[in-house]
Amino acid sequence: MELEGNILLIGDTQSLGSNNFRKREIVIETSEQYPQKILIEFVQDKCDILEKFNIGQTVKVSINIKGREWINPEGEAKYFNSIQGWRIESLGTLNQRQHPPTNIHPVAPVSEMDEEDDDLPFS
Repeated sequence: MELEGNILLIGDTQSLGSNNFRKREIVIETSEQYPQKILIEFVQDKCDILEKFNIGQTVKVSINIKGREWINPEGEAKYFNSIQGWRIESLGTLNQRQHPPTNIHPVAPVSEMDEEDDDLPFS
């Protein structure tokens, strides 16, 4: 599954527990009719792929949705979900996506071209 949006926050890498489990979180905001702010966590070696990204970039994130059960001390089952990212690619910045490049040069219409300068090898 994939999500697209603008990066609002990139957290620091956290080391958790005695086995040095690593986790790093980002928040992206989608550009739907009702934008959503989505927390995505990257774990272990995937934390490092966030190094080349910045707040404000528009990205596409490949995700997995994880779910788990926890039994509380009273014996009740509680369920938790998490969104884990495993790949992220840049789609530019928000400003670049709203304003396409302006370095495109228009081509003159055929009627305005000088037909005398036609140097094609065929007629």
